[in-house]
Order: sequence, then structure tokens, then C-alpha cells
Amino acid sequence: MIPARSLPRFLLLCIIGFSLSAPFFWMLGASFKPRAEVEQAHIVPNEPTLLNYPVVLDYLPDPVTDAYIGVRYARWYFNSVFVAVGITLFQVLTSAMAAYAFSRIQWQGRDQFFLLYLGTMMIPGVVTMIPNFQLMVSFGFVNTYHGLIIPAAFSAFGTFLLRQFMLSIPTSLDEAATIDGAGHWRIFWDVILPLSRPGLIALCILTFLGAYQSFFWPLVMLQDEQLFTMPVGILRLDSSYGRQTELIMAATVMNIIPLIVIFVMFQKFLVKGLQLGGVKG
Repeated sequence: MIPARSLPRFLLLCIIGFSLSAPFFWMLGASFKPRAEVEQAHIVPNEPTLLNYPVVLDYLPDPVTDAYIGVRYARWYFNSVFVAVGITLFQVLTSAMAAYAFSRIQWQGRDQFFLLYLGTMMIPGVVTMIPNFQLMVSFGFVNTYHGLIIPAAFSAFGTFLLRQFMLSIPTSLDEAATIDGAGHWRIFWDVILPLSRPGLIALCILTFLGAYQSFFWPLVMLQDEQLFTMPVGILRLDSSYGRQTELIMAATVMNIIPLIVIFVMFQKFLVKGLQLGGVKG
């Protein structure tokens, strides 16, 4: 039972929560609407239909045009997952190695260099987009998987998060491992990484979610429809027949289901990793 003094706060939070959730519920409702009804403001469809999903998957023709839309949903889905996993693996590895160097190894100018590296987080992505694109052109990485993965393989935020987490690990463990003859790589791999697991899991989740939803960089880099990621591929549903909103919503619903599952399954690790990584001690 909610105490009377907490009731106004509870109602306010309910209103805020509903307001934030309304676009999601509208998207879900629109994915079950026919085209003639999709632009209407109401959330619940008057004549719900399941046809939008097999149409997006190219199993059935579009009921309005009586033609297959010809999208490669399965391929785009694979591309999104493949690129997101690749970015996550590389970014977590490079961030962990950099965080170890900034937190466990003493070297001249370490803290100053870290602050300089951290300052790159304040540079907007649009500022670095053109230099990055020119580099990818020089390397011949345009319209390739590695052109999407390599520029995102390094993260100042990931380094900061893991560095703060590693600073909370007692240095006596390093000293004990050094006495036993372990070098930096052995200490990093066998001592620090296992103890940093909550932070690593949190960074994995955040990185995967961000890479999976990435739109602008794949839009700039990709030309071959076979390599499109899901956010870019969904643009194909905005065709010459007009904006196929119900198909876009159906594709988006299927696209975000893995994100919801990942977040629900690993949210406790995400919260724990952010909490522990935010405190040095």
C-alpha cells in the first residue's frame, strides 16, 4: 500500500513514465495498423493486422501495391549484429588496455595525458566525421565492414569507465603478482580483468547498444545494399510508393527486440558496473 504522503510523487512518476513510453506504444500499435489507418493519432488500431511483419520480411507482397518490397531484412539484421559485436570486442579490449596503462602503471605525464585524452569526449562527432571518412578513403575501407568497425574501436568514455573501476582494485595485488614473477600482461590478463568483470559487462552493454543503433556513420560509409545495417536499411521502406510508416514501425519493432532483451537480462550488471566504476576507493 502506497503511503498517502507518497501518492502525489507516485502519480507524478506515473505520468512522466507514461509520457516517455507513449511513443513506444504508438510505434507498437502502428506496426499492426493497415496503411489507411496508420497516420491516425490513436494508439490502438481499429482493424489490427499481422501482415506488416511478413511483408517486411519479404514473405508476402505489400497488400497496397501487390508487389514484394524487396528488402533484405535478414541480411541487414546480420550486418547490424556483426558490426555491433565487432565494435564491442575491439572497443572493450582497447579501452581495458588503455585503462590499465592509465591506472596501474606509473609513467611521467600519465594523469595529464589522460585528461587530454578525456577532453576528446567534448569534440562533436560531426567535427571528426570528415577526417575519419578521408582516412577510410585513403585506406580503401569505404563500403566495408572494417570501415564501420575500426573508427569505433577506441573510446575515451570506455577508457574512463574502466580506469575508474581499476583504480578501486588494491595495488597490493599487483605487487604480489610481481613478486611471483608476473609481468604487466600477466597482471592485466589474470588479475585485473577478472576483477573488473562488472565494469567490462557494463561497457559491453553500452557499446553494443550504441553500435547496434548507429545510423549516421553507416549511412556515410556504405553504398552496397548488401552491407547495409538495419537503421540504414529501414530507409528503403520510404520508397516511391510513399512513406510506408506501418512497415517502418514493424521493422523497427523487430529491430529493437534484441536491445530490450539484452537490457532486461543484463541491467543488474549495468547498474552495478556503473556504480562501482563511478567511485574510486
